[in-house]
Amino acid sequence: MVLLCAFTLRAWTQAFNDTITGRTHHIGEVRVERKRVERSVSSATPLQTVDKEVMQQLGMTNLSDAVKRFAGVNVRDYGGIGGMKTVSVHNLGAHHTAVSYDGVTVSNTQAGQIDVGRFSLDNVQTVSLAIGADDRLMQTARHFASAGIIAIQTERPVFEDENRYALRFRLNGGSFGQVNPSLRYWQKIGRQTALSVNGNYMRADGTYKYTLVNGRYRSEEKRYNSDIYAINGEANLYQTFRDESQLDVKAYWYYSHRGLPGAVTLYNPVSNERLHDEDFFTQAVYRKTLSQQWQIHARVKYTHSWSRYEDTDPKYQGGQQNDIDRQNEYYGSVTAGWTPVRNFGLSVAQDLVFNNLRNNINVGSSQRPANPDRFTSLTALTAKWSLPRTDVWANLVATYATERVETGTNPDDRKRLSPTVAVTYRLLGDEALHVRAMYKSTFRMPTFNDLYYLRMGNTALRPEKAHEYSLGLTWGGIRIGHADITATVDAYYNDVDDKIVAFPSTYVWKMANFGHVNIHGVDATVSADIPLVSKVNLLVSAAYTYQKAVDKTKGSASYDRQLPYTPQHAANASAILRTPWVDVGYSVLMQGKRWSMAQNTPEYLIKAYWEHTLTLSHLFTFRRCRLNVTGKVQNLTDEDYEIIKYFPMPGRSWNLSATLYL
Repeated sequence: MVLLCAFTLRAWTQAFNDTITGRTHHIGEVRVERKRVERSVSSATPLQTVDKEVMQQLGMTNLSDAVKRFAGVNVRDYGGIGGMKTVSVHNLGAHHTAVSYDGVTVSNTQAGQIDVGRFSLDNVQTVSLAIGADDRLMQTARHFASAGIIAIQTERPVFEDENRYALRFRLNGGSFGQVNPSLRYWQKIGRQTALSVNGNYMRADGTYKYTLVNGRYRSEEKRYNSDIYAINGEANLYQTFRDESQLDVKAYWYYSHRGLPGAVTLYNPVSNERLHDEDFFTQAVYRKTLSQQWQIHARVKYTHSWSRYEDTDPKYQGGQQNDIDRQNEYYGSVTAGWTPVRNFGLSVAQDLVFNNLRNNINVGSSQRPANPDRFTSLTALTAKWSLPRTDVWANLVATYATERVETGTNPDDRKRLSPTVAVTYRLLGDEALHVRAMYKSTFRMPTFNDLYYLRMGNTALRPEKAHEYSLGLTWGGIRIGHADITATVDAYYNDVDDKIVAFPSTYVWKMANFGHVNIHGVDATVSADIPLVSKVNLLVSAAYTYQKAVDKTKGSASYDRQLPYTPQHAANASAILRTPWVDVGYSVLMQGKRWSMAQNTPEYLIKAYWEHTLTLSHLFTFRRCRLNVTGKVQNLTDEDYEIIKYFPMPGRSWNLSATLYL
């Protein structure tokens, strides 16, 4: 009865006082706010990212600068602008770290490691590091098979107003004779088609001063044969079809000619080693959503790599050594994703890879080159289940590899199943506080150098197997005053079997499965965005790594000793003050003491170091043109240090760049 009376009264009121029905009303703005949860917090596996704006404001110029900011990463830098730079994640070795360029892996089957120093950041939108695996479904089987992935995502063309083109010119120069101009051009061809062309040139004499310390004696020396000449170009075509499917086509070319300065020992800085290398690849990525439940990604790639190593020395017949290597890779990948219900998804990825290597090593002697061919099949089955507060991600990778050689013994075929499982749980319903755990099994194939290089190669090598375990806590969207803070901490343990090492035999060194390594540590990151006053804010971040990586090989002379070039403590921090007048960036890198040999004795000790960098930048606007000017001073305190023993790093240096946008 009460409900009936209430209904009657409501109808009578609407009939005489209705201000809604039959009329158009304008309602004031309704603002719905929700805390943004970064992927580094919600991801089931450890994930770190740095974007274009931060890279620019901290004066980063190549990929190694960006990667050094990540926790859990060890960058081996051989010094100078042209020095090789390789990345090891959680001390598993550079061979376990994949480098992805716009979704497709960069490869080097001969050496098994990528020189990240060659990648410029001119056209890069983000750089990310996924430890273990990225927990997204639509990836290649190669990504799922890697122990760690450094992903480079380049900028896609964006056109303002009705513009059909965009032009950017950058001139960069600095210490050691560095001159580095670059050009980027974007063109809108049609409503759904765009073209991007980039070119980059760099030259530097690479000569820098360093202090040589020998006991109580110190002397000022110069680093020679560290020059570099490099040029690279890239073209991209972006097409969106009527059915919203997308096709990205890329062609990339890189050539460099550089000196290899060599180790400085016994006051002898002389080195006559030279390296010419050339890389070309073309790749295409196609993405299509078939329905609400089905999607497909397809990728193809062809890579050709050529290198020539020269060394002038009387010890060689004819006074010079020339080694020429050529690699080819043919790669195809298809990933199909199925989402039968809203919170559950499956994907299957199939990769097929063919590699070959041709070189002139041993030509003229009784031993002929092996000239290996390798065929690899990778199949990955992945599932992701999302509940209100829990995400479960699981993956299984099946690997099959077979090889044939022209000379010598064919190695056995290799087959392996590698599982991964990761879980993240949201502890509080209204806060981005997560606990996450991961287990991953992975392995790395012996490289062509491991198997066939001169007399050191060993075709009986087994793959190097690694087991990764991690447990972490992440918290995003923390508000302290007006500051937004994000923090992560992950403890990890890695167990490596059949580690491939160079082992001395009776007369020569030989590659062998000899090692067993245990690695445990902690990675911690924190970042905060702090508004100070109107249009002024401070962005701060820091990362810290503790790592204990010891040799557990039975009978080893270095049993239970820290692995070479592995600091127990490493950290970095940065602060960016953004103002309407000038942006000020400051960063510092620290690595603790470490040893160049497994014996961990004083003669092999490499001291700890701190490297400070200061950057000033400002964006000028002139009608339709914009000009960004950035100045940087690196190694501000002019500290003498080494990352690799006997390879001294540069002292204080400066860099100035001007970028014009049209």
